[in-house]
Amino acid sequence: MVDYIGVSDIQRLVGWLGVGPFLERLAAEIEADYRRWEAFEKSARLASHSPVGVIELMPASDGARYAFKYVNGHPRNTARGLLTVTAFGVLADVETGYPLLLSELTVTTALRTAAMSALAARHLARRDSGVMALIGNGAQSEFQAIAFHRMLGIRELRVHDVDPVATAKLERNLARLPELSELRIVRAASTADACRDADIVTTATADKRNAVILTPPMIAPGMHLNAVGGDCPGKTELHPEVLARPGLSVFVEFEPQTRIEGEIQQVAPDYPVTEFADVVRGHHPGRRSAGEVTLFDSVGFALEDFSALRFLHGLLAEEPGARRQVDLVPSLEDPKDLYGGTLGVPARPRLRRAG
Repeated sequence: MVDYIGVSDIQRLVGWLGVGPFLERLAAEIEADYRRWEAFEKSARLASHSPVGVIELMPASDGARYAFKYVNGHPRNTARGLLTVTAFGVLADVETGYPLLLSELTVTTALRTAAMSALAARHLARRDSGVMALIGNGAQSEFQAIAFHRMLGIRELRVHDVDPVATAKLERNLARLPELSELRIVRAASTADACRDADIVTTATADKRNAVILTPPMIAPGMHLNAVGGDCPGKTELHPEVLARPGLSVFVEFEPQTRIEGEIQQVAPDYPVTEFADVVRGHHPGRRSAGEVTLFDSVGFALEDFSALRFLHGLLAEEPGARRQVDLVPSLEDPKDLYGGTLGVPARPRLRRAG
């Protein structure tokens, strides 16, 4: 039997811990794995592109555990009443090859993306940052707002989206959270208006194109830019001249993948970047001065999903009654008799609660 976490299970686990503490604990797990960067087998994700979207596989292994995520990105889905992004993942034991956990990752990907954004900002943004612009108020926006308020103490959120319905949705959802009672939410008339006087600017838009969300006049000394939306070839959010800004420091998750998918796909192959692992391991100082502009060119890397699956599997042992299992792999008295042990006996129940 294999441990299973569905959407209802992740709702229970997050509800048990609280969204803020869940994000903070997840960020700590991600940081711990980045600190042991050299232990991981790393590769860019395998992507299958179509005119309407992308389907990707994202593997990672530390030699003891192996994980992969299946994830799609289809921006037109919302017009059909479907999610833009869905995902699931598997955590497996390297020694036996047996899967240990089958889990939803649609909700968890949103949580780990926000946790990673806030974790990077902890290392790269000014420590006195209190105002964040949030450009793109769709499915990722609430998670980003909660993570930055919880982990960095953001006091004011300046929000903007080309779709006012999305902004209204964001405002409504955030207003329901007591832990955000001290967060001031300001609806901005434009992206430029939102960025004015912001310490951190997060872009989380969904259009699968080379969009121009941020332009050079919007960037002020001391800003930290958290570019989340650009995550596949031909999909970016920053004007190329932003990347040409003198003194800009760019940080990435896994350079070979970001060169293909991130904002830096717009620049020359020798454009200088720093991997985030070098910052957490003390090989690079991160932000060097209060006036420096830093950019986290986030595309999402498989190590973060590995961390999330490992974290979720551990939570099953902490939360009483949370554990469910599925018969994904046959359990045989004689491992050499696959036919007799499966098709030759009555079928077992497909899903049961462990214990």
